Amino acid sequence: MIFVIVMSIIAVLAMIICILKFHTIRIGKFELETFYLPILIVALIFLIFPIYDKSNTFNILFSNSKLNPLKILILFFSISFISISLDEAGFFTFIAIKFINRFKKSQYMLFFSLYFLISILTIFTSNDIVILTFTPFILYFAKNGRISPIPYLVLEFICANTYSLLLPIGNPTNIYLSSIYSLNFIDYVKNMLIPSLIVGLVSLLVLLVLFRKSLSQKIEVFNDKKPSIKNKTLCIISLIHLISTTILLVISNYINLEMWIIALIFASSLLTLIIVYSIYKKNKLYVIMPIKRLPYNLLPFILSMFVIIMALESYDVFINISNAISRIENKKVENIIYLISSTLSCNIVNNIPMTIAYGSILSNTTYQSSIYMTIIGSNIGAILTPIGALAGIMWMKILKSHDVKYSFLSFMKNGSIVLFFIIIALSIYILI
Repeated sequence: MIFVIVMSIIAVLAMIICILKFHTIRIGKFELETFYLPILIVALIFLIFPIYDKSNTFNILFSNSKLNPLKILILFFSISFISISLDEAGFFTFIAIKFINRFKKSQYMLFFSLYFLISILTIFTSNDIVILTFTPFILYFAKNGRISPIPYLVLEFICANTYSLLLPIGNPTNIYLSSIYSLNFIDYVKNMLIPSLIVGLVSLLVLLVLFRKSLSQKIEVFNDKKPSIKNKTLCIISLIHLISTTILLVISNYINLEMWIIALIFASSLLTLIIVYSIYKKNKLYVIMPIKRLPYNLLPFILSMFVIIMALESYDVFINISNAISRIENKKVENIIYLISSTLSCNIVNNIPMTIAYGSILSNTTYQSSIYMTIIGSNIGAILTPIGALAGIMWMKILKSHDVKYSFLSFMKNGSIVLFFIIIALSIYILI
């Protein structure tokens, strides 16, 4: 048990060092992300050597259980493929340019319009897709308008990691906990609607105060960039698939069909149509680009973390934590503990490992509301430091590639202020 705990801690610490210092390594022509490598190595050690009973791990991986991480990965990758295909067709770019051209006369108008747009798109796609799409455009209009991009970049990142909690498909962490605890899609939305609005509105007000001086400056006149969709055919096809997938996910419980099956069917359908279209147009890039952009590093990361979590669980590590929390007989206090602990834990081990661990810790709770509080924590935890979520790691990498000066300390300073007021507001909501 001691060996498993020590090795797990070493893996997490090494992951954090990789995130902060060694983002990538180059092997020949290939460039690899490093953050998952320590986790993968330790997971392989656990699997190769007789350290714990592996039967339960393999039983879950090859079972029809809701705990099966393969189902969750299929759901996430299917939704990601549909969203990326829509982005490749130029849909998000078209919408972004339309908004920028319409509201560019005032920074406050632009700020509010982007808040609204990013929030809506995050709800129906995912935080990662929105961050990857909108960051270059924020940098574009800030440079041309001779204004600071920081308020808009922080707004984008916080919106993408707060409104992502409204639907169970908005974040891999939502997908994981809502799947293993069989949270009904409609019930999930009902329970998350008010917390989502609280988090979104509180963060907006705090950001307006934080960046009031910068937003008061005038925007220089710059040339309009004409909005256009790169490929109308693929845009319409992808949009129909995204809308159809979302509708069927909403009613999945009523048609007795698991969410991962629905997402896989529509992703497969879209892939088939794109292949046919690319053959017809004699352009293989239509197929290659969306497949190339899928977040493949999540595969070894999530599966390796699953192995480590199962090893720790075999020695009752999480059961002991769960038993300690369950001794609290006050429902509201327990909810606040799960909210704060999950939020902070994201910034120690990243939100995906945290969620996998809390999947076991929550097994002893008698309150479904504690599950929702943990899901909220897995989303808003990304606001505090770049370590909190993979979206933060990607976002900081994009800023660095564009020579935007936004340090770890700046991230943490703005994030901690916003997060403080979010936690206060949510705690009041819980107590009421």
